[in-house]
Amino acid sequence: MPASGKPTALGPIALGIVGVGKIVRDQHLPALAKDADFRLAAAASRHGKVDGIPNFPSIEAMLEAMPGLDAVSLCMPPQFRHDAARAALLAGKHVFMEKPPGATVSEVEHLKALAAERGLSLFASWHSRYAPAVEAAKTFLASAQLKAAKIVWKEDVRRWHPGQEWIWQAGGFGVFDPGINALSIATHILPPMFIARAELDFPANRDAPVAARVCFRTDNGIAVDMDLDWLQTGSQSWDIMAETDRGAMVLSSGGARLAIDGRAVHEEPETEYPQLYRRFSEIVRAGVSDVDLAPLQHVADAFMLGKRNVVDAFYD
Repeated sequence: MPASGKPTALGPIALGIVGVGKIVRDQHLPALAKDADFRLAAAASRHGKVDGIPNFPSIEAMLEAMPGLDAVSLCMPPQFRHDAARAALLAGKHVFMEKPPGATVSEVEHLKALAAERGLSLFASWHSRYAPAVEAAKTFLASAQLKAAKIVWKEDVRRWHPGQEWIWQAGGFGVFDPGINALSIATHILPPMFIARAELDFPANRDAPVAARVCFRTDNGIAVDMDLDWLQTGSQSWDIMAETDRGAMVLSSGGARLAIDGRAVHEEPETEYPQLYRRFSEIVRAGVSDVDLAPLQHVADAFMLGKRNVVDAFYD
């Protein structure tokens, strides 16, 4: 790999993965196993291991022992991502960052500048943007006049994050961990918007919210309301609804299904992570970065503007 960060050949990108937890086993490893553009060469994690490749206790140990790596995927909690990304960039590696890309907007801005300075690719991987019906929803909304929109993102934290204490700690995002998925879609398909007001519900024994209600407004005053809840059992709700002059749009199942006036117009199986790695390969080979901070900025604004409500303690 030359100093510019651009591969000298079209062979597989040697990748190290950092943070071997549930998302890596459920999504990253299966996607990488089918992607000829990547060769999973190493893993670093305090607790998990990947069979068949060298494993290390830290990214620093991995980078020192594996100088031939071209890139790393960072899948640890966001509170620890900046230092790992910085170490990788300083070592000349391209960086794929799980969502959210960092704990703060300013630290990701710093990483963007560092990647540009080093001629390396940095990727903020908003996986929900790659859900199969998202682009169809964007196309529909571009052809219509928006009147109002609503985001309803409600799921069961005990089902999706069992025993994960980091999500309840300061910087762990709480209900905005899934909520930022909704925002990654909304900022892609809706007009630019800003937060007018917000309420965040914090369990009495936690430092991150379990529910939130956020009111956005577009530049011309169109209301976009968001309702987040992490205690919904049974059927899970991952929906974005829009009223337009061409009918009522519902983007449901986390972006997998699009319906207009109740009629399904787009529905396909989910392939988010294979598409993420396809995009990462594209930007590495092109020598560019892809880092959109809009979803993270909205979360930061919600914490800054939001009224804090203390609610019942949460126990896993």
